[in-house]
Amino acid sequence: MGVAVYFVAVIFRTSLGVAGLEAADRFHVGASALASFSLLQLLVYAGMQIPVGLMVDRLGTKKVLTLGAVLFTAGQLGFALSPSYEMALGARALLGCGDAMTFISVLRLGTRWFPARRGPLMAQLAGLVGMAGNLVSTLVLAPVLHGVGWTAAFAGSAAAGLVVLVPLVLFLRDHPEGHEPEPPPRARTGGAGFVRRQIKESWSEPGTRLGLWVHFTTQFPAMVFLLLWGMPFLIEAQGLTRSTAGGLLTLVVASNMALGLVYGQIIGRRQAARIPLVLGTVGLTALLWGAVLAYPGGHAPMWLLITLCLVLGGCGPASMIGFDFARPANPPERQGTASGITNMGGFIASMTTLLTVGLLLDATGDDYRIAFSAVFVLEALGVSRILGLRRRALAREADRGRATAPARPTVPVTAPVTAPVTAPAAARVPGPGAEPQPRPTACPLPETAGRETP
Repeated sequence: MGVAVYFVAVIFRTSLGVAGLEAADRFHVGASALASFSLLQLLVYAGMQIPVGLMVDRLGTKKVLTLGAVLFTAGQLGFALSPSYEMALGARALLGCGDAMTFISVLRLGTRWFPARRGPLMAQLAGLVGMAGNLVSTLVLAPVLHGVGWTAAFAGSAAAGLVVLVPLVLFLRDHPEGHEPEPPPRARTGGAGFVRRQIKESWSEPGTRLGLWVHFTTQFPAMVFLLLWGMPFLIEAQGLTRSTAGGLLTLVVASNMALGLVYGQIIGRRQAARIPLVLGTVGLTALLWGAVLAYPGGHAPMWLLITLCLVLGGCGPASMIGFDFARPANPPERQGTASGITNMGGFIASMTTLLTVGLLLDATGDDYRIAFSAVFVLEALGVSRILGLRRRALAREADRGRATAPARPTVPVTAPVTAPVTAPAAARVPGPGAEPQPRPTACPLPETAGRETP
């Protein structure tokens, strides 16, 4: 039920990506004003991450998810009915506020219902279902928009919010029955002091900061492409038809879903693969973007565009690795706050790039080569921070793992009782003829070893 809410939130979040040109015509705006729709939505989303993390830690998942579903449904409906650019901006801000409450809540559900060792896979699966929402925007909403018009298409899609809201309210539970978490003493005190401590202690962990920069560096190239500028770039700069451009956007989403499963399995089995996967994804993305933008004649061949879209599909799964650095760096009572800090990274980068591309397009007469060069600047910044933080974060994570590893149980070897119980300890040492006793084995079951203790 949690990922169903996230699925609908992603449909609403990405719905503008297939309607950018129609929105420009409907509200009579240029490229920079069009970018303001997604910019404001992402600004609200990023700004809400820490407050939402605190809300999840304090109020629980169900209440936060319910509020989020109400807000993003109202925002999508308001966007459908908005008669002016200003009202449409307000509707997208409301949508972004509700959207911000979904993913962190879903991650928290995963930590409550599944063992910790399955965390990377569960996060990737949640991201995969979210990307399926992007697929719905591309394959379903786009043709419906051209068939029935703006108001009917967006208002009709808003009904999906009500569909997931009903079972969420009636059936969702924050944790398995009988596993109610004990709130930590400081959480019970509440107040501004609690908020400051949560943020300060989460940010002080190198793993949280590394998670933010991993998310920052990996997510935004695909997000910018899918959320707004991919369709105009493929149609106006590459000369493709709308149907072909839509097919390439679909390919990005399909690649994301397939690679999400691969990344989740790799990281779940080999934690050391996290940094190589992140840096490899960033490097390959930059290489393909550069090849497309620098191709002689301006129109890249189809095989190169297809390769770019396949590689962009790895950006989403790579960004999820950020949570795999923040998660072990923080105790359970700070998981929501740490996830919120991490989740800010990619959306800050996306917001910055969306605005920069729009401004550069207006300033250069729609020169996409210059506009999309902003991608390389942010990737270089992110990689420098990842390289600067990785050693400290991994060393601290290893130290914490050694400190919390269960000690091997020691079982005393005893002989059959043949002497009075009052005999001194030295007399209880078994003699040469004593039959050795079987050594009991005691080790945590794999299904329970990583589970949070309620």
